[in-house]
Amino acid sequence: MQSHYFYKGQRGYHNVWDTRLFDYSQIEVKRFLLSNLRFWIEVYNFDGFRFDGVTSILYKHHGIRKKFKYFNDDVDEDGLIYLSLANQMLHKLYPWIITIAEDVSGMPGLCKSVDEGGIGFDYRLGMGIPDMWNDIIKYKKENEWDIEKIWNTLTNRRYGEGVISYCESHDQQLNGGQSLSFILMGDEMYTEMGIDKIESRKIHRGISIHKLIRILTMSIGGEGYLTFMGNEFGHIEWVEFPQKRNGYSYSHCRRQYSLCQNQHLRYKYLLAFEQSMLQLDERYSIMENVHFPQAKHDKEQQIIIFERGGLVFVFNLHPHNSYKDFRIGVRLNGRYQIVLDSDAIHLVVLVFKMKNDQEITSQEQKEFKKEEDEQIDLKQKEDLEKSQDLFTDSDQDSKLNI
Repeated sequence: MQSHYFYKGQRGYHNVWDTRLFDYSQIEVKRFLLSNLRFWIEVYNFDGFRFDGVTSILYKHHGIRKKFKYFNDDVDEDGLIYLSLANQMLHKLYPWIITIAEDVSGMPGLCKSVDEGGIGFDYRLGMGIPDMWNDIIKYKKENEWDIEKIWNTLTNRRYGEGVISYCESHDQQLNGGQSLSFILMGDEMYTEMGIDKIESRKIHRGISIHKLIRILTMSIGGEGYLTFMGNEFGHIEWVEFPQKRNGYSYSHCRRQYSLCQNQHLRYKYLLAFEQSMLQLDERYSIMENVHFPQAKHDKEQQIIIFERGGLVFVFNLHPHNSYKDFRIGVRLNGRYQIVLDSDAIHLVVLVFKMKNDQEITSQEQKEFKKEEDEQIDLKQKEDLEKSQDLFTDSDQDSKLNI
């Protein structure tokens, strides 16, 4: 039976994962895998698939200690044909289905349709992004952040190739790893997240950077955004499945959603920012806009400014410096208003929308303001009001304090 589904001999084993490897040349394998896809859709109403380990399927060496060459004998043509068949079947029978490839090789045509000669995926997973954030906050001081590396990692994709960006995943949290929030705030998350306590510097810094990482990743990291379970409110602990070494405990395999539902804990502020961030994209279709001209990118000042979806994004990543009457170039002359403010002291994110009655009606402004007021506390509202008056000069430069 195994010879019908898996490669024979050593080729049938993955040396790193300790798993068996399908023989994609066998018709039984294709029928088995394709029928599985249909089963999950028709029985459980799945609306998409993230194909895990696509790199392993595409190459005979599975990406293990090898440089990637796309057009030679390293490519497993049978695996490539299976992936093309799977995407073609899914998109023909279920046009609403979304398929995402977990691939680190950068295979050309991965997200082109089969009719165009591609493999047919809708999106590629931006796997380098969470790795970058994990390395930065673990090993770099704030004044050592490499702005150019951050920008290049977040924008490193082929034109027209959809990418799903994300800040963290199971790869960073499984089996002894740590969540982004815990790396930033550590043990103080157990004792200092109550709103009745004076916010410590570590908690304030951690919440600020957590917001910054999420909005920066969503706004320029791709054409889609993935929230790993618990990332939306800064989940405190790692993910670990029941196994022998932990006594088959379930204590770390569940997310503690009660943390963000507790109105006495600061987790609710992180969740509120996530909601505001996603509402911003829903209102202005930020990620549907593939073009984002960069207005300013300064390594010394640690500033990133760009436009996308009709909005101007301003990021001050400097740990100490604030900038008064900071001038930025904008494409359209006029008056701008803030539509999202991270309300951080050391790390600031401001998002501006041109005030135009044809684009934003007074009723829409009232509704958006009401949504913001429901999600931020009194201090946030006061800080927001201080920075409302922002005008552009006649030479199309904007002045702001960040």
